[in-house]
Amino acid sequence: MDKKIGFIGCGNMGEAMLSGILKANLVPAENIMISRTSESTLKELKNKYDVNASLNNKDVAAFSDILILAVKPNKYIKVIKEIKAAVKKDVLIVSIAAGITIETIEKAFEKDIKIVRSMPNTPALVGEAMSALTPSELVSPQELKEALSIFESFGKAEVIDENLMDMIPSVSGSSPAYVFMFIEALADGAVLRGMPRDKAYKFAAQAVLGAAKMVLETGEHPGSLKDKVCSPGGTTIEAVYSLEANNFRASIIAAMESCTKKAEEMSKK
Repeated sequence: MDKKIGFIGCGNMGEAMLSGILKANLVPAENIMISRTSESTLKELKNKYDVNASLNNKDVAAFSDILILAVKPNKYIKVIKEIKAAVKKDVLIVSIAAGITIETIEKAFEKDIKIVRSMPNTPALVGEAMSALTPSELVSPQELKEALSIFESFGKAEVIDENLMDMIPSVSGSSPAYVFMFIEALADGAVLRGMPRDKAYKFAAQAVLGAAKMVLETGEHPGSLKDKVCSPGGTTIEAVYSLEANNFRASIIAAMESCTKKAEEMSKK
Protein backbone atom coordinates (compact mmCIF):
# COMPACT_ATOMS: atom_id res chain seq x y z
CA MET A 1 0.00 0.00 0.00
CA ASP A 2 1.49 3.33 -1.05
CA LYS A 3 -0.12 5.35 1.73
CA LYS A 4 0.96 7.10 4.90
CA ILE A 5 -0.90 5.90 7.99
CA GLY A 6 -1.32 7.91 11.17
CA PHE A 7 -2.47 6.96 14.66
CA ILE A 8 -3.78 9.65 16.98
CA GLY A 9 -3.63 7.80 20.25
CA CYS A 10 -1.75 4.52 20.39
CA GLY A 11 -2.90 2.59 23.43
CA ASN A 12 -3.49 -1.17 23.55
CA MET A 13 -5.74 -1.30 20.48
CA GLY A 14 -3.74 1.24 18.51
CA GLU A 15 -0.50 -0.61 19.24
CA ALA A 16 -2.07 -3.94 18.27
CA MET A 17 -3.12 -2.43 14.94
CA LEU A 18 0.30 -0.84 14.44
CA SER A 19 2.05 -4.14 15.16
CA GLY A 20 -0.24 -6.01 12.75
CA ILE A 21 0.36 -3.52 9.94
CA LEU A 22 4.14 -3.80 10.32
CA LYS A 23 4.17 -7.61 10.65
CA ALA A 24 2.12 -7.86 7.45
CA ASN A 25 4.51 -5.46 5.67
CA LEU A 26 1.49 -3.42 4.62
CA VAL A 27 3.55 -0.23 4.66
CA PRO A 28 7.14 0.47 5.80
CA ALA A 29 7.69 1.93 9.25
CA GLU A 30 8.65 5.31 7.78
CA ASN A 31 5.13 5.58 6.36
CA ILE A 32 3.60 5.52 9.84
CA MET A 33 3.31 8.30 12.40
CA ILE A 34 1.87 8.06 15.90
CA SER A 35 0.97 10.47 18.68
CA ARG A 36 0.51 10.02 22.43
CA THR A 37 -0.03 12.50 25.26
CA SER A 38 2.72 10.84 27.31
CA GLU A 39 6.23 11.70 26.09
CA SER A 40 7.79 8.65 27.77
CA THR A 41 5.26 6.24 26.25
CA LEU A 42 5.61 7.88 22.85
CA LYS A 43 9.40 7.50 22.97
CA GLU A 44 9.04 3.86 24.00
CA LEU A 45 6.73 3.11 21.06
CA LYS A 46 8.94 5.01 18.62
CA ASN A 47 11.98 3.00 19.68
CA LYS A 48 10.06 -0.29 19.64
CA TYR A 49 8.57 0.09 16.15
CA ASP A 50 10.93 2.62 14.53
CA VAL A 51 8.00 4.78 13.34
CA ASN A 52 7.61 8.55 13.20
CA ALA A 53 6.22 10.09 16.38
CA SER A 54 4.94 13.41 17.66
CA LEU A 55 3.28 14.81 20.75
CA ASN A 56 1.31 17.12 18.43
CA ASN A 57 -1.82 15.56 16.91
CA LYS A 58 -1.76 18.13 14.11
CA ASP A 59 1.57 16.74 12.90
CA VAL A 60 0.02 13.30 12.53
CA ALA A 61 -3.06 14.75 10.81
CA ALA A 62 -0.94 16.62 8.25
CA PHE A 63 1.20 13.51 7.61
CA SER A 64 -1.55 10.93 7.06
CA ASP A 65 -3.40 9.65 4.00
CA ILE A 66 -5.24 7.25 6.32
CA LEU A 67 -5.78 8.63 9.82
CA ILE A 68 -6.82 6.25 12.59
CA LEU A 69 -8.47 7.92 15.57
CA ALA A 70 -7.48 5.54 18.37
CA VAL A 71 -8.58 7.68 21.32
CA LYS A 72 -11.34 7.07 23.85
CA PRO A 73 -14.88 7.94 22.68
CA ASN A 74 -15.14 10.85 25.12
CA LYS A 75 -12.07 12.47 23.49
CA TYR A 76 -13.27 12.23 19.88
CA ILE A 77 -14.93 15.62 19.44
CA LYS A 78 -12.08 17.45 21.16
CA VAL A 79 -9.45 15.73 18.98
CA ILE A 80 -11.40 16.32 15.76
CA LYS A 81 -11.77 20.03 16.54
CA GLU A 82 -8.02 20.14 17.13
CA ILE A 83 -7.04 18.47 13.83
CA LYS A 84 -9.83 19.30 11.37
CA ALA A 85 -7.94 22.18 9.71
CA ALA A 86 -4.72 20.12 9.46
CA VAL A 87 -5.97 16.95 7.74
CA LYS A 88 -5.25 16.36 4.06
CA LYS A 89 -8.03 17.09 1.56
CA ASP A 90 -8.54 13.42 0.60
CA VAL A 91 -7.73 11.86 3.97
CA LEU A 92 -9.55 8.69 4.99
CA ILE A 93 -10.60 8.86 8.64
CA VAL A 94 -10.83 5.52 10.44
CA SER A 95 -12.79 5.52 13.70
CA ILE A 96 -12.45 2.64 16.17
CA ALA A 97 -14.66 4.06 18.96
CA ALA A 98 -17.86 2.46 20.20
CA GLY A 99 -20.94 4.66 20.00
CA ILE A 100 -19.48 7.33 17.69
CA THR A 101 -21.54 7.43 14.49
CA ILE A 102 -20.41 8.48 11.03
CA GLU A 103 -22.84 11.41 11.25
CA THR A 104 -21.27 12.58 14.53
CA ILE A 105 -17.80 12.52 12.99
CA GLU A 106 -18.97 14.33 9.83
CA LYS A 107 -20.59 17.09 11.90
CA ALA A 108 -17.46 17.49 14.03
CA PHE A 109 -15.24 17.98 10.95
CA GLU A 110 -17.74 20.49 9.52
CA LYS A 111 -16.85 19.55 5.94
CA ASP A 112 -17.06 16.64 3.51
CA ILE A 113 -14.84 13.91 4.85
CA LYS A 114 -14.31 10.21 4.05
CA ILE A 115 -14.92 7.97 7.06
CA VAL A 116 -14.71 4.29 7.84
CA ARG A 117 -16.34 3.46 11.15
CA SER A 118 -14.93 0.28 12.65
CA MET A 119 -15.11 -1.93 15.70
CA PRO A 120 -12.11 -4.22 16.28
CA ASN A 121 -11.68 -6.29 19.44
CA THR A 122 -8.84 -7.05 21.85
CA PRO A 123 -7.71 -10.34 20.24
CA ALA A 124 -6.00 -7.95 17.82
CA LEU A 125 -3.19 -8.16 20.40
CA VAL A 126 -2.50 -11.73 19.23
CA GLY A 127 -3.42 -11.24 15.55
CA GLU A 128 -6.89 -12.77 15.91
CA ALA A 129 -9.22 -9.77 15.93
CA MET A 130 -12.73 -9.75 14.51
CA SER A 131 -13.48 -6.29 13.11
CA ALA A 132 -16.61 -4.73 11.63
CA LEU A 133 -16.30 -1.88 9.11
CA THR A 134 -18.85 0.59 7.75
CA PRO A 135 -17.84 3.15 5.08
CA SER A 136 -19.42 6.55 4.57
CA GLU A 137 -20.85 7.43 1.15
CA LEU A 138 -17.70 9.28 0.05
CA VAL A 139 -15.42 6.26 0.54
CA SER A 140 -14.46 4.61 -2.76
CA PRO A 141 -14.28 0.82 -3.24
CA GLN A 142 -10.48 1.09 -3.42
CA GLU A 143 -10.31 3.06 -0.17
CA LEU A 144 -12.56 0.52 1.54
CA LYS A 145 -10.28 -2.25 0.26
CA GLU A 146 -7.29 -0.44 1.76
CA ALA A 147 -9.10 -0.06 5.09
CA LEU A 148 -9.98 -3.77 5.06
CA SER A 149 -6.34 -4.67 4.41
CA ILE A 150 -5.35 -2.78 7.55
CA PHE A 151 -7.80 -4.71 9.73
CA GLU A 152 -7.05 -8.03 8.04
CA SER A 153 -3.40 -7.57 8.98
CA PHE A 154 -4.31 -8.43 12.59
CA GLY A 155 -7.33 -10.71 12.20
CA LYS A 156 -10.52 -11.01 10.19
CA ALA A 157 -12.82 -8.20 9.04
CA GLU A 158 -16.29 -7.84 7.52
CA VAL A 159 -18.19 -4.89 6.05
CA ILE A 160 -21.62 -4.35 7.62
CA ASP A 161 -24.41 -1.76 7.53
CA GLU A 162 -24.04 0.96 10.14
CA ASN A 163 -27.43 0.10 11.64
CA LEU A 164 -25.84 -3.15 12.87
CA MET A 165 -22.82 -1.46 14.44
CA ASP A 166 -24.40 -1.00 17.88
CA MET A 167 -24.78 -4.76 18.27
CA ILE A 168 -21.20 -5.55 17.26
CA PRO A 169 -19.87 -4.99 20.82
CA SER A 170 -22.20 -7.70 22.12
CA VAL A 171 -21.13 -10.36 19.61
CA SER A 172 -17.43 -9.55 19.17
CA GLY A 173 -16.28 -6.30 20.79
CA SER A 174 -17.20 -7.22 24.37
CA SER A 175 -17.63 -10.97 23.98
CA PRO A 176 -13.97 -11.84 24.67
CA ALA A 177 -14.76 -10.83 28.27
CA TYR A 178 -17.55 -13.43 28.41
CA VAL A 179 -15.18 -16.03 26.98
CA PHE A 180 -12.49 -15.16 29.54
CA MET A 181 -15.10 -15.68 32.27
CA PHE A 182 -16.05 -19.03 30.72
CA ILE A 183 -12.39 -20.12 30.60
CA GLU A 184 -11.95 -19.03 34.21
CA ALA A 185 -15.03 -21.01 35.25
CA LEU A 186 -13.81 -24.12 33.40
CA ALA A 187 -10.46 -23.81 35.15
CA ASP A 188 -12.13 -23.34 38.53
CA GLY A 189 -14.11 -26.53 37.96
CA ALA A 190 -10.91 -28.40 37.17
CA VAL A 191 -9.12 -26.96 40.21
CA LEU A 192 -12.08 -28.04 42.35
CA ARG A 193 -11.28 -31.60 41.32
CA GLY A 194 -7.55 -31.28 42.01
CA MET A 195 -5.96 -30.04 38.79
CA PRO A 196 -3.15 -27.47 39.24
CA ARG A 197 -4.27 -23.95 38.28
CA ASP A 198 -1.75 -23.42 35.47
CA LYS A 199 -2.68 -26.68 33.77
CA ALA A 200 -6.41 -25.98 34.26
CA TYR A 201 -6.15 -22.67 32.39
CA LYS A 202 -4.18 -24.31 29.59
CA PHE A 203 -6.67 -27.16 29.15
CA ALA A 204 -9.64 -24.79 29.26
CA ALA A 205 -8.18 -22.15 26.92
CA GLN A 206 -7.00 -24.69 24.35
CA ALA A 207 -10.43 -26.37 24.36
CA VAL A 208 -12.08 -23.00 23.60
CA LEU A 209 -9.51 -22.19 20.91
CA GLY A 210 -9.94 -25.59 19.26
CA ALA A 211 -13.73 -25.42 19.38
CA ALA A 212 -13.76 -21.95 17.79
CA LYS A 213 -11.37 -23.13 15.07
CA MET A 214 -13.67 -26.06 14.27
CA VAL A 215 -16.61 -23.70 13.75
CA LEU A 216 -14.58 -21.44 11.44
CA GLU A 217 -12.78 -24.14 9.46
CA THR A 218 -15.41 -26.88 9.09
CA GLY A 219 -18.30 -24.54 8.26
CA GLU A 220 -20.58 -26.84 10.25
CA HIS A 221 -23.39 -25.48 12.41
CA PRO A 222 -22.26 -25.17 16.06
CA GLY A 223 -25.25 -27.28 17.09
CA SER A 224 -24.14 -30.09 14.79
CA LEU A 225 -20.63 -29.99 16.21
CA LYS A 226 -22.09 -30.06 19.71
CA ASP A 227 -24.22 -33.10 18.84
CA LYS A 228 -21.13 -35.00 17.68
CA VAL A 229 -19.60 -34.68 21.14
CA CYS A 230 -22.76 -35.78 22.95
CA SER A 231 -22.84 -39.58 23.11
CA PRO A 232 -26.16 -41.11 24.26
CA GLY A 233 -26.21 -41.34 28.04
CA GLY A 234 -22.68 -39.91 28.20
CA THR A 235 -20.85 -37.29 30.22
CA THR A 236 -21.19 -34.44 27.70
CA ILE A 237 -24.97 -34.60 27.34
CA GLU A 238 -25.19 -34.68 31.14
CA ALA A 239 -23.17 -31.43 31.27
CA VAL A 240 -25.28 -29.90 28.46
CA TYR A 241 -28.45 -30.77 30.38
CA SER A 242 -27.09 -29.00 33.48
CA LEU A 243 -26.14 -25.91 31.46
CA GLU A 244 -29.60 -25.73 29.87
CA ALA A 245 -31.28 -26.20 33.24
CA ASN A 246 -29.34 -23.18 34.48
CA ASN A 247 -30.25 -20.95 31.52
CA PHE A 248 -26.78 -20.99 29.95
CA ARG A 249 -27.79 -19.78 26.49
CA ALA A 250 -30.51 -17.47 27.76
CA SER A 251 -27.98 -15.84 30.11
CA ILE A 252 -25.57 -15.18 27.23
CA ILE A 253 -28.30 -13.68 25.05
CA ALA A 254 -29.52 -11.53 27.95
CA ALA A 255 -25.97 -10.23 28.48
CA MET A 256 -25.74 -9.40 24.78
CA GLU A 257 -29.01 -7.48 24.94
CA SER A 258 -27.69 -5.44 27.88
CA CYS A 259 -24.49 -4.74 25.98
CA THR A 260 -26.36 -3.66 22.84
CA LYS A 261 -28.72 -1.36 24.77
CA LYS A 262 -25.71 0.34 26.37
CA ALA A 263 -24.09 0.79 22.93
CA GLU A 264 -27.32 2.30 21.61
CA GLU A 265 -27.40 4.73 24.53
CA MET A 266 -23.83 5.79 23.79
CA SER A 267 -24.67 6.36 20.11
CA LYS A 268 -27.50 8.73 21.04
CA LYS A 269 -25.36 11.01 23.23
